[in-house]
Amino acid sequence: MRTKNEKNALPITNIWIDADGCPRGVVRVTFAYAAALGLTCWTISNFHHQLEGDTHIVVDDRSQSVDMAILNRCKAGDLVITQDIGLAAIALGKKCRALGIYGQEYAEKNIGVLLEIRDQSAKFRRAGGRTKGPKKRTQSDDAAFEQGLKRVLGI
Repeated sequence: MRTKNEKNALPITNIWIDADGCPRGVVRVTFAYAAALGLTCWTISNFHHQLEGDTHIVVDDRSQSVDMAILNRCKAGDLVITQDIGLAAIALGKKCRALGIYGQEYAEKNIGVLLEIRDQSAKFRRAGGRTKGPKKRTQSDDAAFEQGLKRVLGI
């Protein structure tokens, strides 16, 4: 079954998960909804984060290998789940939908600002500054992701 995610949008047929940095709860919830809707859900990770399943793809551990594997496979209308803003931006350019691990949808209207913030943070760190890492994931984070996923899937 295909889901119509928004007016005039292509139907989602495949979901691609950047499994290197994706919490297990996000993977679990996404697979459950994909199965209920008859969608194919793929996970891609390097061999350090191997998952089990018929729809899991393992790549080498070079920088950007997972991103390139997803980008080489995703097609217009697919959903990409990632916390990598660069991957999300390129997926949007391929007419995919992109969802973050906290349920936020990346879109043409906000991706430019997010890329700028990422760039400024990287410059700050290269200059010797320190930024905080991600906070410990909570149940409310999982709930927010699930709500975002349901919104994107149109359920």
